[in-house]
This record gives sequence, C-alpha cells and structure tokens, in this order.
Amino acid sequence: MRHKNIINTGGRFMYTLHIANKNYSSWSLRPWILFRELHIPFAEYNHPFNADREKQQSEFAVFSPTCRVPVLEDGGNTIWDSLAIIEYVAEEYPAVWPEDKKARAWARSVCAEMHAGFPALRSECGMNCSLRIDLHARSEALQAELVRLDRLLSEGLSRFGGPFLAGSRFTAADAFFAPVVFRIRTYDLQLSELSSEYVQQMLELRGMRAWYEAALQETARLPLYEDKSGVGNIVQDYRN
Repeated sequence: MRHKNIINTGGRFMYTLHIANKNYSSWSLRPWILFRELHIPFAEYNHPFNADREKQQSEFAVFSPTCRVPVLEDGGNTIWDSLAIIEYVAEEYPAVWPEDKKARAWARSVCAEMHAGFPALRSECGMNCSLRIDLHARSEALQAELVRLDRLLSEGLSRFGGPFLAGSRFTAADAFFAPVVFRIRTYDLQLSELSSEYVQQMLELRGMRAWYEAALQETARLPLYEDKSGVGNIVQDYRN
C-alpha cells in the first residue's frame, strides 16, 4: 500500500515524487533531499519494496515505466531516474546546480560519476540507514573506490570553498552523495578529516535527519537488505 505525504515548503504543489522505503532506497533519497533542502514543494508517495519481486513490479508498473523508483510526475509528464528528475527540475529551479560555470561543470561530472560508478560500494555496503555494521574486510575494489570517493569530496570542498561540495550552498552534487553519507555511517568507512567533517555536516541537515527518523519508524524487514552476514557483523540496530 502506498502512503502519501505532502511536503509543503510554500507555493503551489507542482511535483509528485514516488519513492520507496527510506531505510533502503538510496536512489529515492537523491531527489527527495534535494527538494527538501531547496524548499521545492512536492507531494510524496511512498511505495514499500516487496519481498515478492513479481508483485512489486506489478505495483510499481502503475506509476513507473521501469517498475523502479524514483519517479516524478508533473502534470502530464512522467520522469524516471534520479538524474533525469534532477535535470528536469533544474529547468524551473536553477538553484539545483551551482551558479558558477566551473562549479556547475564539476557538479554535473561528479553526479554522473556517482550515478554510474562505485559498484563495489553499492554491492558491499548496501543502504540500510538503521544499522551499524562492522565489515569483515574491505575488498581491493571497495578500498579503491573509497580512495576515489575521498578524493572527490576533498576536491570539491577545497576547490569551491565549502561547506558544500560545489560551494556555499546545497546543490544536486550533495543530493547525489547523500546516500553515500548514510553508508559511511552505517559501515564506519574511514575518510580524511575534511571529508569526514562534510559527512557529519550532511548528517545534521534537517532533511537528512527527517529521512533518517522516518527510516527508523519503518516496519519492513526484507532479507535482501537486512542480511549482512556476507559482508560484516551487525553491531547495532536503531529501529524501535
């Protein structure tokens, strides 16, 4: 069953955003946190994942051409995929991207890299906001990606002056790295001091705290996202 939540930050409702479980759905977080932090009004529909894959696809097919989330509806337009959604919204809300041309080019590049890359991080450190996990080990692929991640974060913060990745304010670049921020905390992934300060700042954002608190209230316990025996030991579960 889907759940509707109206996020009214002022003005008329323009967008309808379809997402899945806040505890599990990293892709859903990207447009959601962008809308929250930039005060873009939207109606949120939450469609929980289902252990029955065929049933889930049937339910998601009602609103999603790919049977996946996130999906944005705007009048008669349907936009799927987190990157496409952000680019679409940027046409009406230019603040989605940095104003400075160099910062904007960099932000688009790192969003594309995150969107298509970091396969080891995704597979070995799947999103589960509520857990704290002690990894058995870090594969060479994961370690290499963590080095790259640290370099990206440090580069943006140093080059554009912070406190956000592409300058003084939150943009799509930060939205695309928001799921990684939760993963860093869940798996206690070590980064440089500068990158770690950024992670902590992101975790303290009002929108990130709201997402996390909602994730802790979810009752779903799907084995695909809960079984971490292959990668580490669960040391804490913060759900009620």
